[in-house]
Amino acid sequence: MFRFEDPLVLSLLLAIPALFWFRNRQSRRGATIRYSAVDAVRGAGAGQIRWAHRIPGLLRALALAAVVVALARPQTGITSENVRTEGIDIVLVLDVSSSMLAEDLEPNRLEAAKIVAADFVAGRRNDRMGLVAFAGQAFTQAPLTFDYGVVQSLLGELEIGMIEDGTAVGMGLATAVKRLQASDAASKVVILLTDGRSNRGEIGPITAAQMAQALGVRVYTIGAGSQGTARVPVQDPLGGTRYATMRVDIDEPTLQEVAALTGGRYFRATDTESLASIYAEIDELETTVIEIENFTQFGEEFPLPLALGFLLLMAELALAQTALRTLP
Repeated sequence: MFRFEDPLVLSLLLAIPALFWFRNRQSRRGATIRYSAVDAVRGAGAGQIRWAHRIPGLLRALALAAVVVALARPQTGITSENVRTEGIDIVLVLDVSSSMLAEDLEPNRLEAAKIVAADFVAGRRNDRMGLVAFAGQAFTQAPLTFDYGVVQSLLGELEIGMIEDGTAVGMGLATAVKRLQASDAASKVVILLTDGRSNRGEIGPITAAQMAQALGVRVYTIGAGSQGTARVPVQDPLGGTRYATMRVDIDEPTLQEVAALTGGRYFRATDTESLASIYAEIDELETTVIEIENFTQFGEEFPLPLALGFLLLMAELALAQTALRTLP
């Protein structure tokens, strides 16, 4: 960035051509010398360029211009910015019980949840992410971290059967809240996805929600599953896999109460597209606060034109006293 601290001083540049013109006019009115014979001086200066006598005046004008530019205080600046972010700590809580194999979401509930959650993680900036998986019990898969690649990798490794079967919703939420207990982030959030109702665990969903409320943790709950029934693959005792139809049994009243207690919201995902839109909506609700303060630091550059003006003036004086010297 370049600027003049006193740009009005540059108006003096308009006076330099007038001074240059006035100087030339005065020089033409200078003294004359009478010669009785002009033959002796007729060839004087014949070897010089005709306009050479104007060089000293031109150098003087340029020197004055350089001084005026220096007086206007040219400055160059470097623009910088301070960025302050207020990140969010977010823990994803995913149900990995056997009912998550239902194929009402494509390719099934668990795989759809993993894909959409991974995209959500990839879109975060300056936020710490964590991951909790639950079925009959709950485990922390990833503590709060800025390493989104690790969280995405651990999401991809979630599978049915890694935890004994069941649906311990309260334990999953309580484990996530415990991870956020020591957080000093401006906002603490849990996104809990399940497709059933709590039937295991020492801590119920409402109790866990009260814990979250006490710690200022906001909980978004998602019920995953279509309306009515869904097709689920089951192991045939005779070998192979067969499909069974099961009733979708999401405990919506409890999930709604959990969200309401903590200042969050409840969502229902009946297909993969609606699940993606839910995470997109949560992404908009939980935005990171970024404050950017721009400032510019200027440095003085007047020594350069001032030095140039001095050199031009010295050159003008040197030429006027030597090669371009004129008689008085």
